[in-house]
Amino acid sequence: MTNFPFPGLNLAITTPFDAEGRIDFAKFEENIERYLALGVPGFVLSSGTGMHVYLSKAESKELVQRGSKIINGHAKVIAQTSALLSDEVVERTRHAADCGADGVMVLPPFFEGPTDDRGIIDFYAEVAKAGLPVIGYNVPQAVGVAVTPSLLKELCDIPGFCAVKDSSGDLGKQASLIRTGLPVMNGADPLVPYALYAGCSGLIWGGANFAPRTCLALVAAASARKWDEAREIWSALEPVMSLIWEGDYVQSVYAAAELTGHGAGSPRKPLRGLSGDRIEALRASLGDLAEREAKAS
Repeated sequence: MTNFPFPGLNLAITTPFDAEGRIDFAKFEENIERYLALGVPGFVLSSGTGMHVYLSKAESKELVQRGSKIINGHAKVIAQTSALLSDEVVERTRHAADCGADGVMVLPPFFEGPTDDRGIIDFYAEVAKAGLPVIGYNVPQAVGVAVTPSLLKELCDIPGFCAVKDSSGDLGKQASLIRTGLPVMNGADPLVPYALYAGCSGLIWGGANFAPRTCLALVAAASARKWDEAREIWSALEPVMSLIWEGDYVQSVYAAAELTGHGAGSPRKPLRGLSGDRIEALRASLGDLAEREAKAS
């Protein structure tokens, strides 16, 4: 969709932590600068890949504030403002607006929240009044709420509701959302080229943390409809993007970023670093991406 505000690659950027588990803001700002230099056109701050649920409200707000200041209009900024309480989501969204964010990404009510369509619509209508474009989040395997084509149509009738990010991992169901003609963003790493071919409006991509140059090249080829070139680029990305999706996603992204020169330390507890065997499997699946991305960093 030509007027969609978040086309192409929006990087769900990791949140760096130091050895004591504190946010390393200096590293965070350094990583943003590096990704900007490579041409990343959009960022998701306090993303799921960036461990949003394991950040305090104050930490998440500071990430959004600092990240938005560094990006300073050179790329689009999406802030995740998900929280258990609706009032807190609105508060975080207003803060993101004050920081200069371009939009917010918000999970539907989770942990025994409403699962009926009316409850979901009322929730997003309340959030949308906070003043920024809202991207809904379809991840039914995690929150128990599925965005169907009919629900998406009702959500998009809400002034300020911008799109849905689909992280279901089900290409058929994502294609059914795309066929509505409404904005749908792919959030499942193994589906990237297929979602682009199907006509998704944009990507929110955590795996791009460790292979930003190659991921940008894939999106550029797809945008130019050079599908043979896109398939060739994807052949280098596919093994690792499939592996990280099989489990331990966040830990795998952090570990792979270390291997390719885009490190963010270790994930925060209660998540643990990967086992040696898993790291070796990750290294093997990266192939020459590690060398290619390390040279580019």
